[in-house]
Amino acid sequence: MPNLIDEAICIRQWDWSETSQTVSLFCRSTGILRGLAKGARRERGSFSGGIDLLARGEIVAVVKPDRELQTLTQWTLLQLFRRPHDELETNLVALSMAELVHRFLPPSVPHERLFDALTTTLERLEEGERPAPEFLRFFLVFLREVGHVPRFDADGIPSSRLAFDPTAGGVVDVGEHPHAWRMRAETLTALALVSRGEPPENCDPDAVDRANRLLAAYAREILGSDLVTIRLATEPRKIRAAQSA
Repeated sequence: MPNLIDEAICIRQWDWSETSQTVSLFCRSTGILRGLAKGARRERGSFSGGIDLLARGEIVAVVKPDRELQTLTQWTLLQLFRRPHDELETNLVALSMAELVHRFLPPSVPHERLFDALTTTLERLEEGERPAPEFLRFFLVFLREVGHVPRFDADGIPSSRLAFDPTAGGVVDVGEHPHAWRMRAETLTALALVSRGEPPENCDPDAVDRANRLLAAYAREILGSDLVTIRLATEPRKIRAAQSA
């Protein structure tokens, strides 16, 4: 009998056979769940024709704690986000959010607020919002939820000496932290405003891009490994140049 019914977003998928899939799902109440969906690609099966990357649906599964790969028995599609599949910049931002969740979260640990933030961001992207500001908003929520929210208090630090130290986890005086990353005052303003809940679209676009690059570098330092998709997503000028070439 199924012992798990949950809302989920597909953050990874692989073909198991011509008709079956293995997937990594970010479930609202369960956290990360990896499973095998036998017959998922059959048109008249129990999986809405297959589990698409970044789609949101209701999953039914048989879960056994001693198994790394659980048995998925049903997937009901609730929401399909098309814009991330049609536009390069939006695609990279959506995949970057999925990569952050995949790389940082351990299996079976609930993160309901983060799930809601991911859903909301995908919906905003689908509605046509600019990817970079939405990514910055999500990125800061993500870091807060996983316990790595940076400090943006710069009281007493001259703007010419502003820097970010990933080891210290926040803004520092470069004179006291010579190996920290220098940052512009406008970048700090964007980070601080969005961290307090201000709309990122009100911030200077260049500052938003720099803020995303800084957070991407911070995430790489925390993990100790590269995040290729995120590195690409935080270079929107290169993406736009490639699209217009």
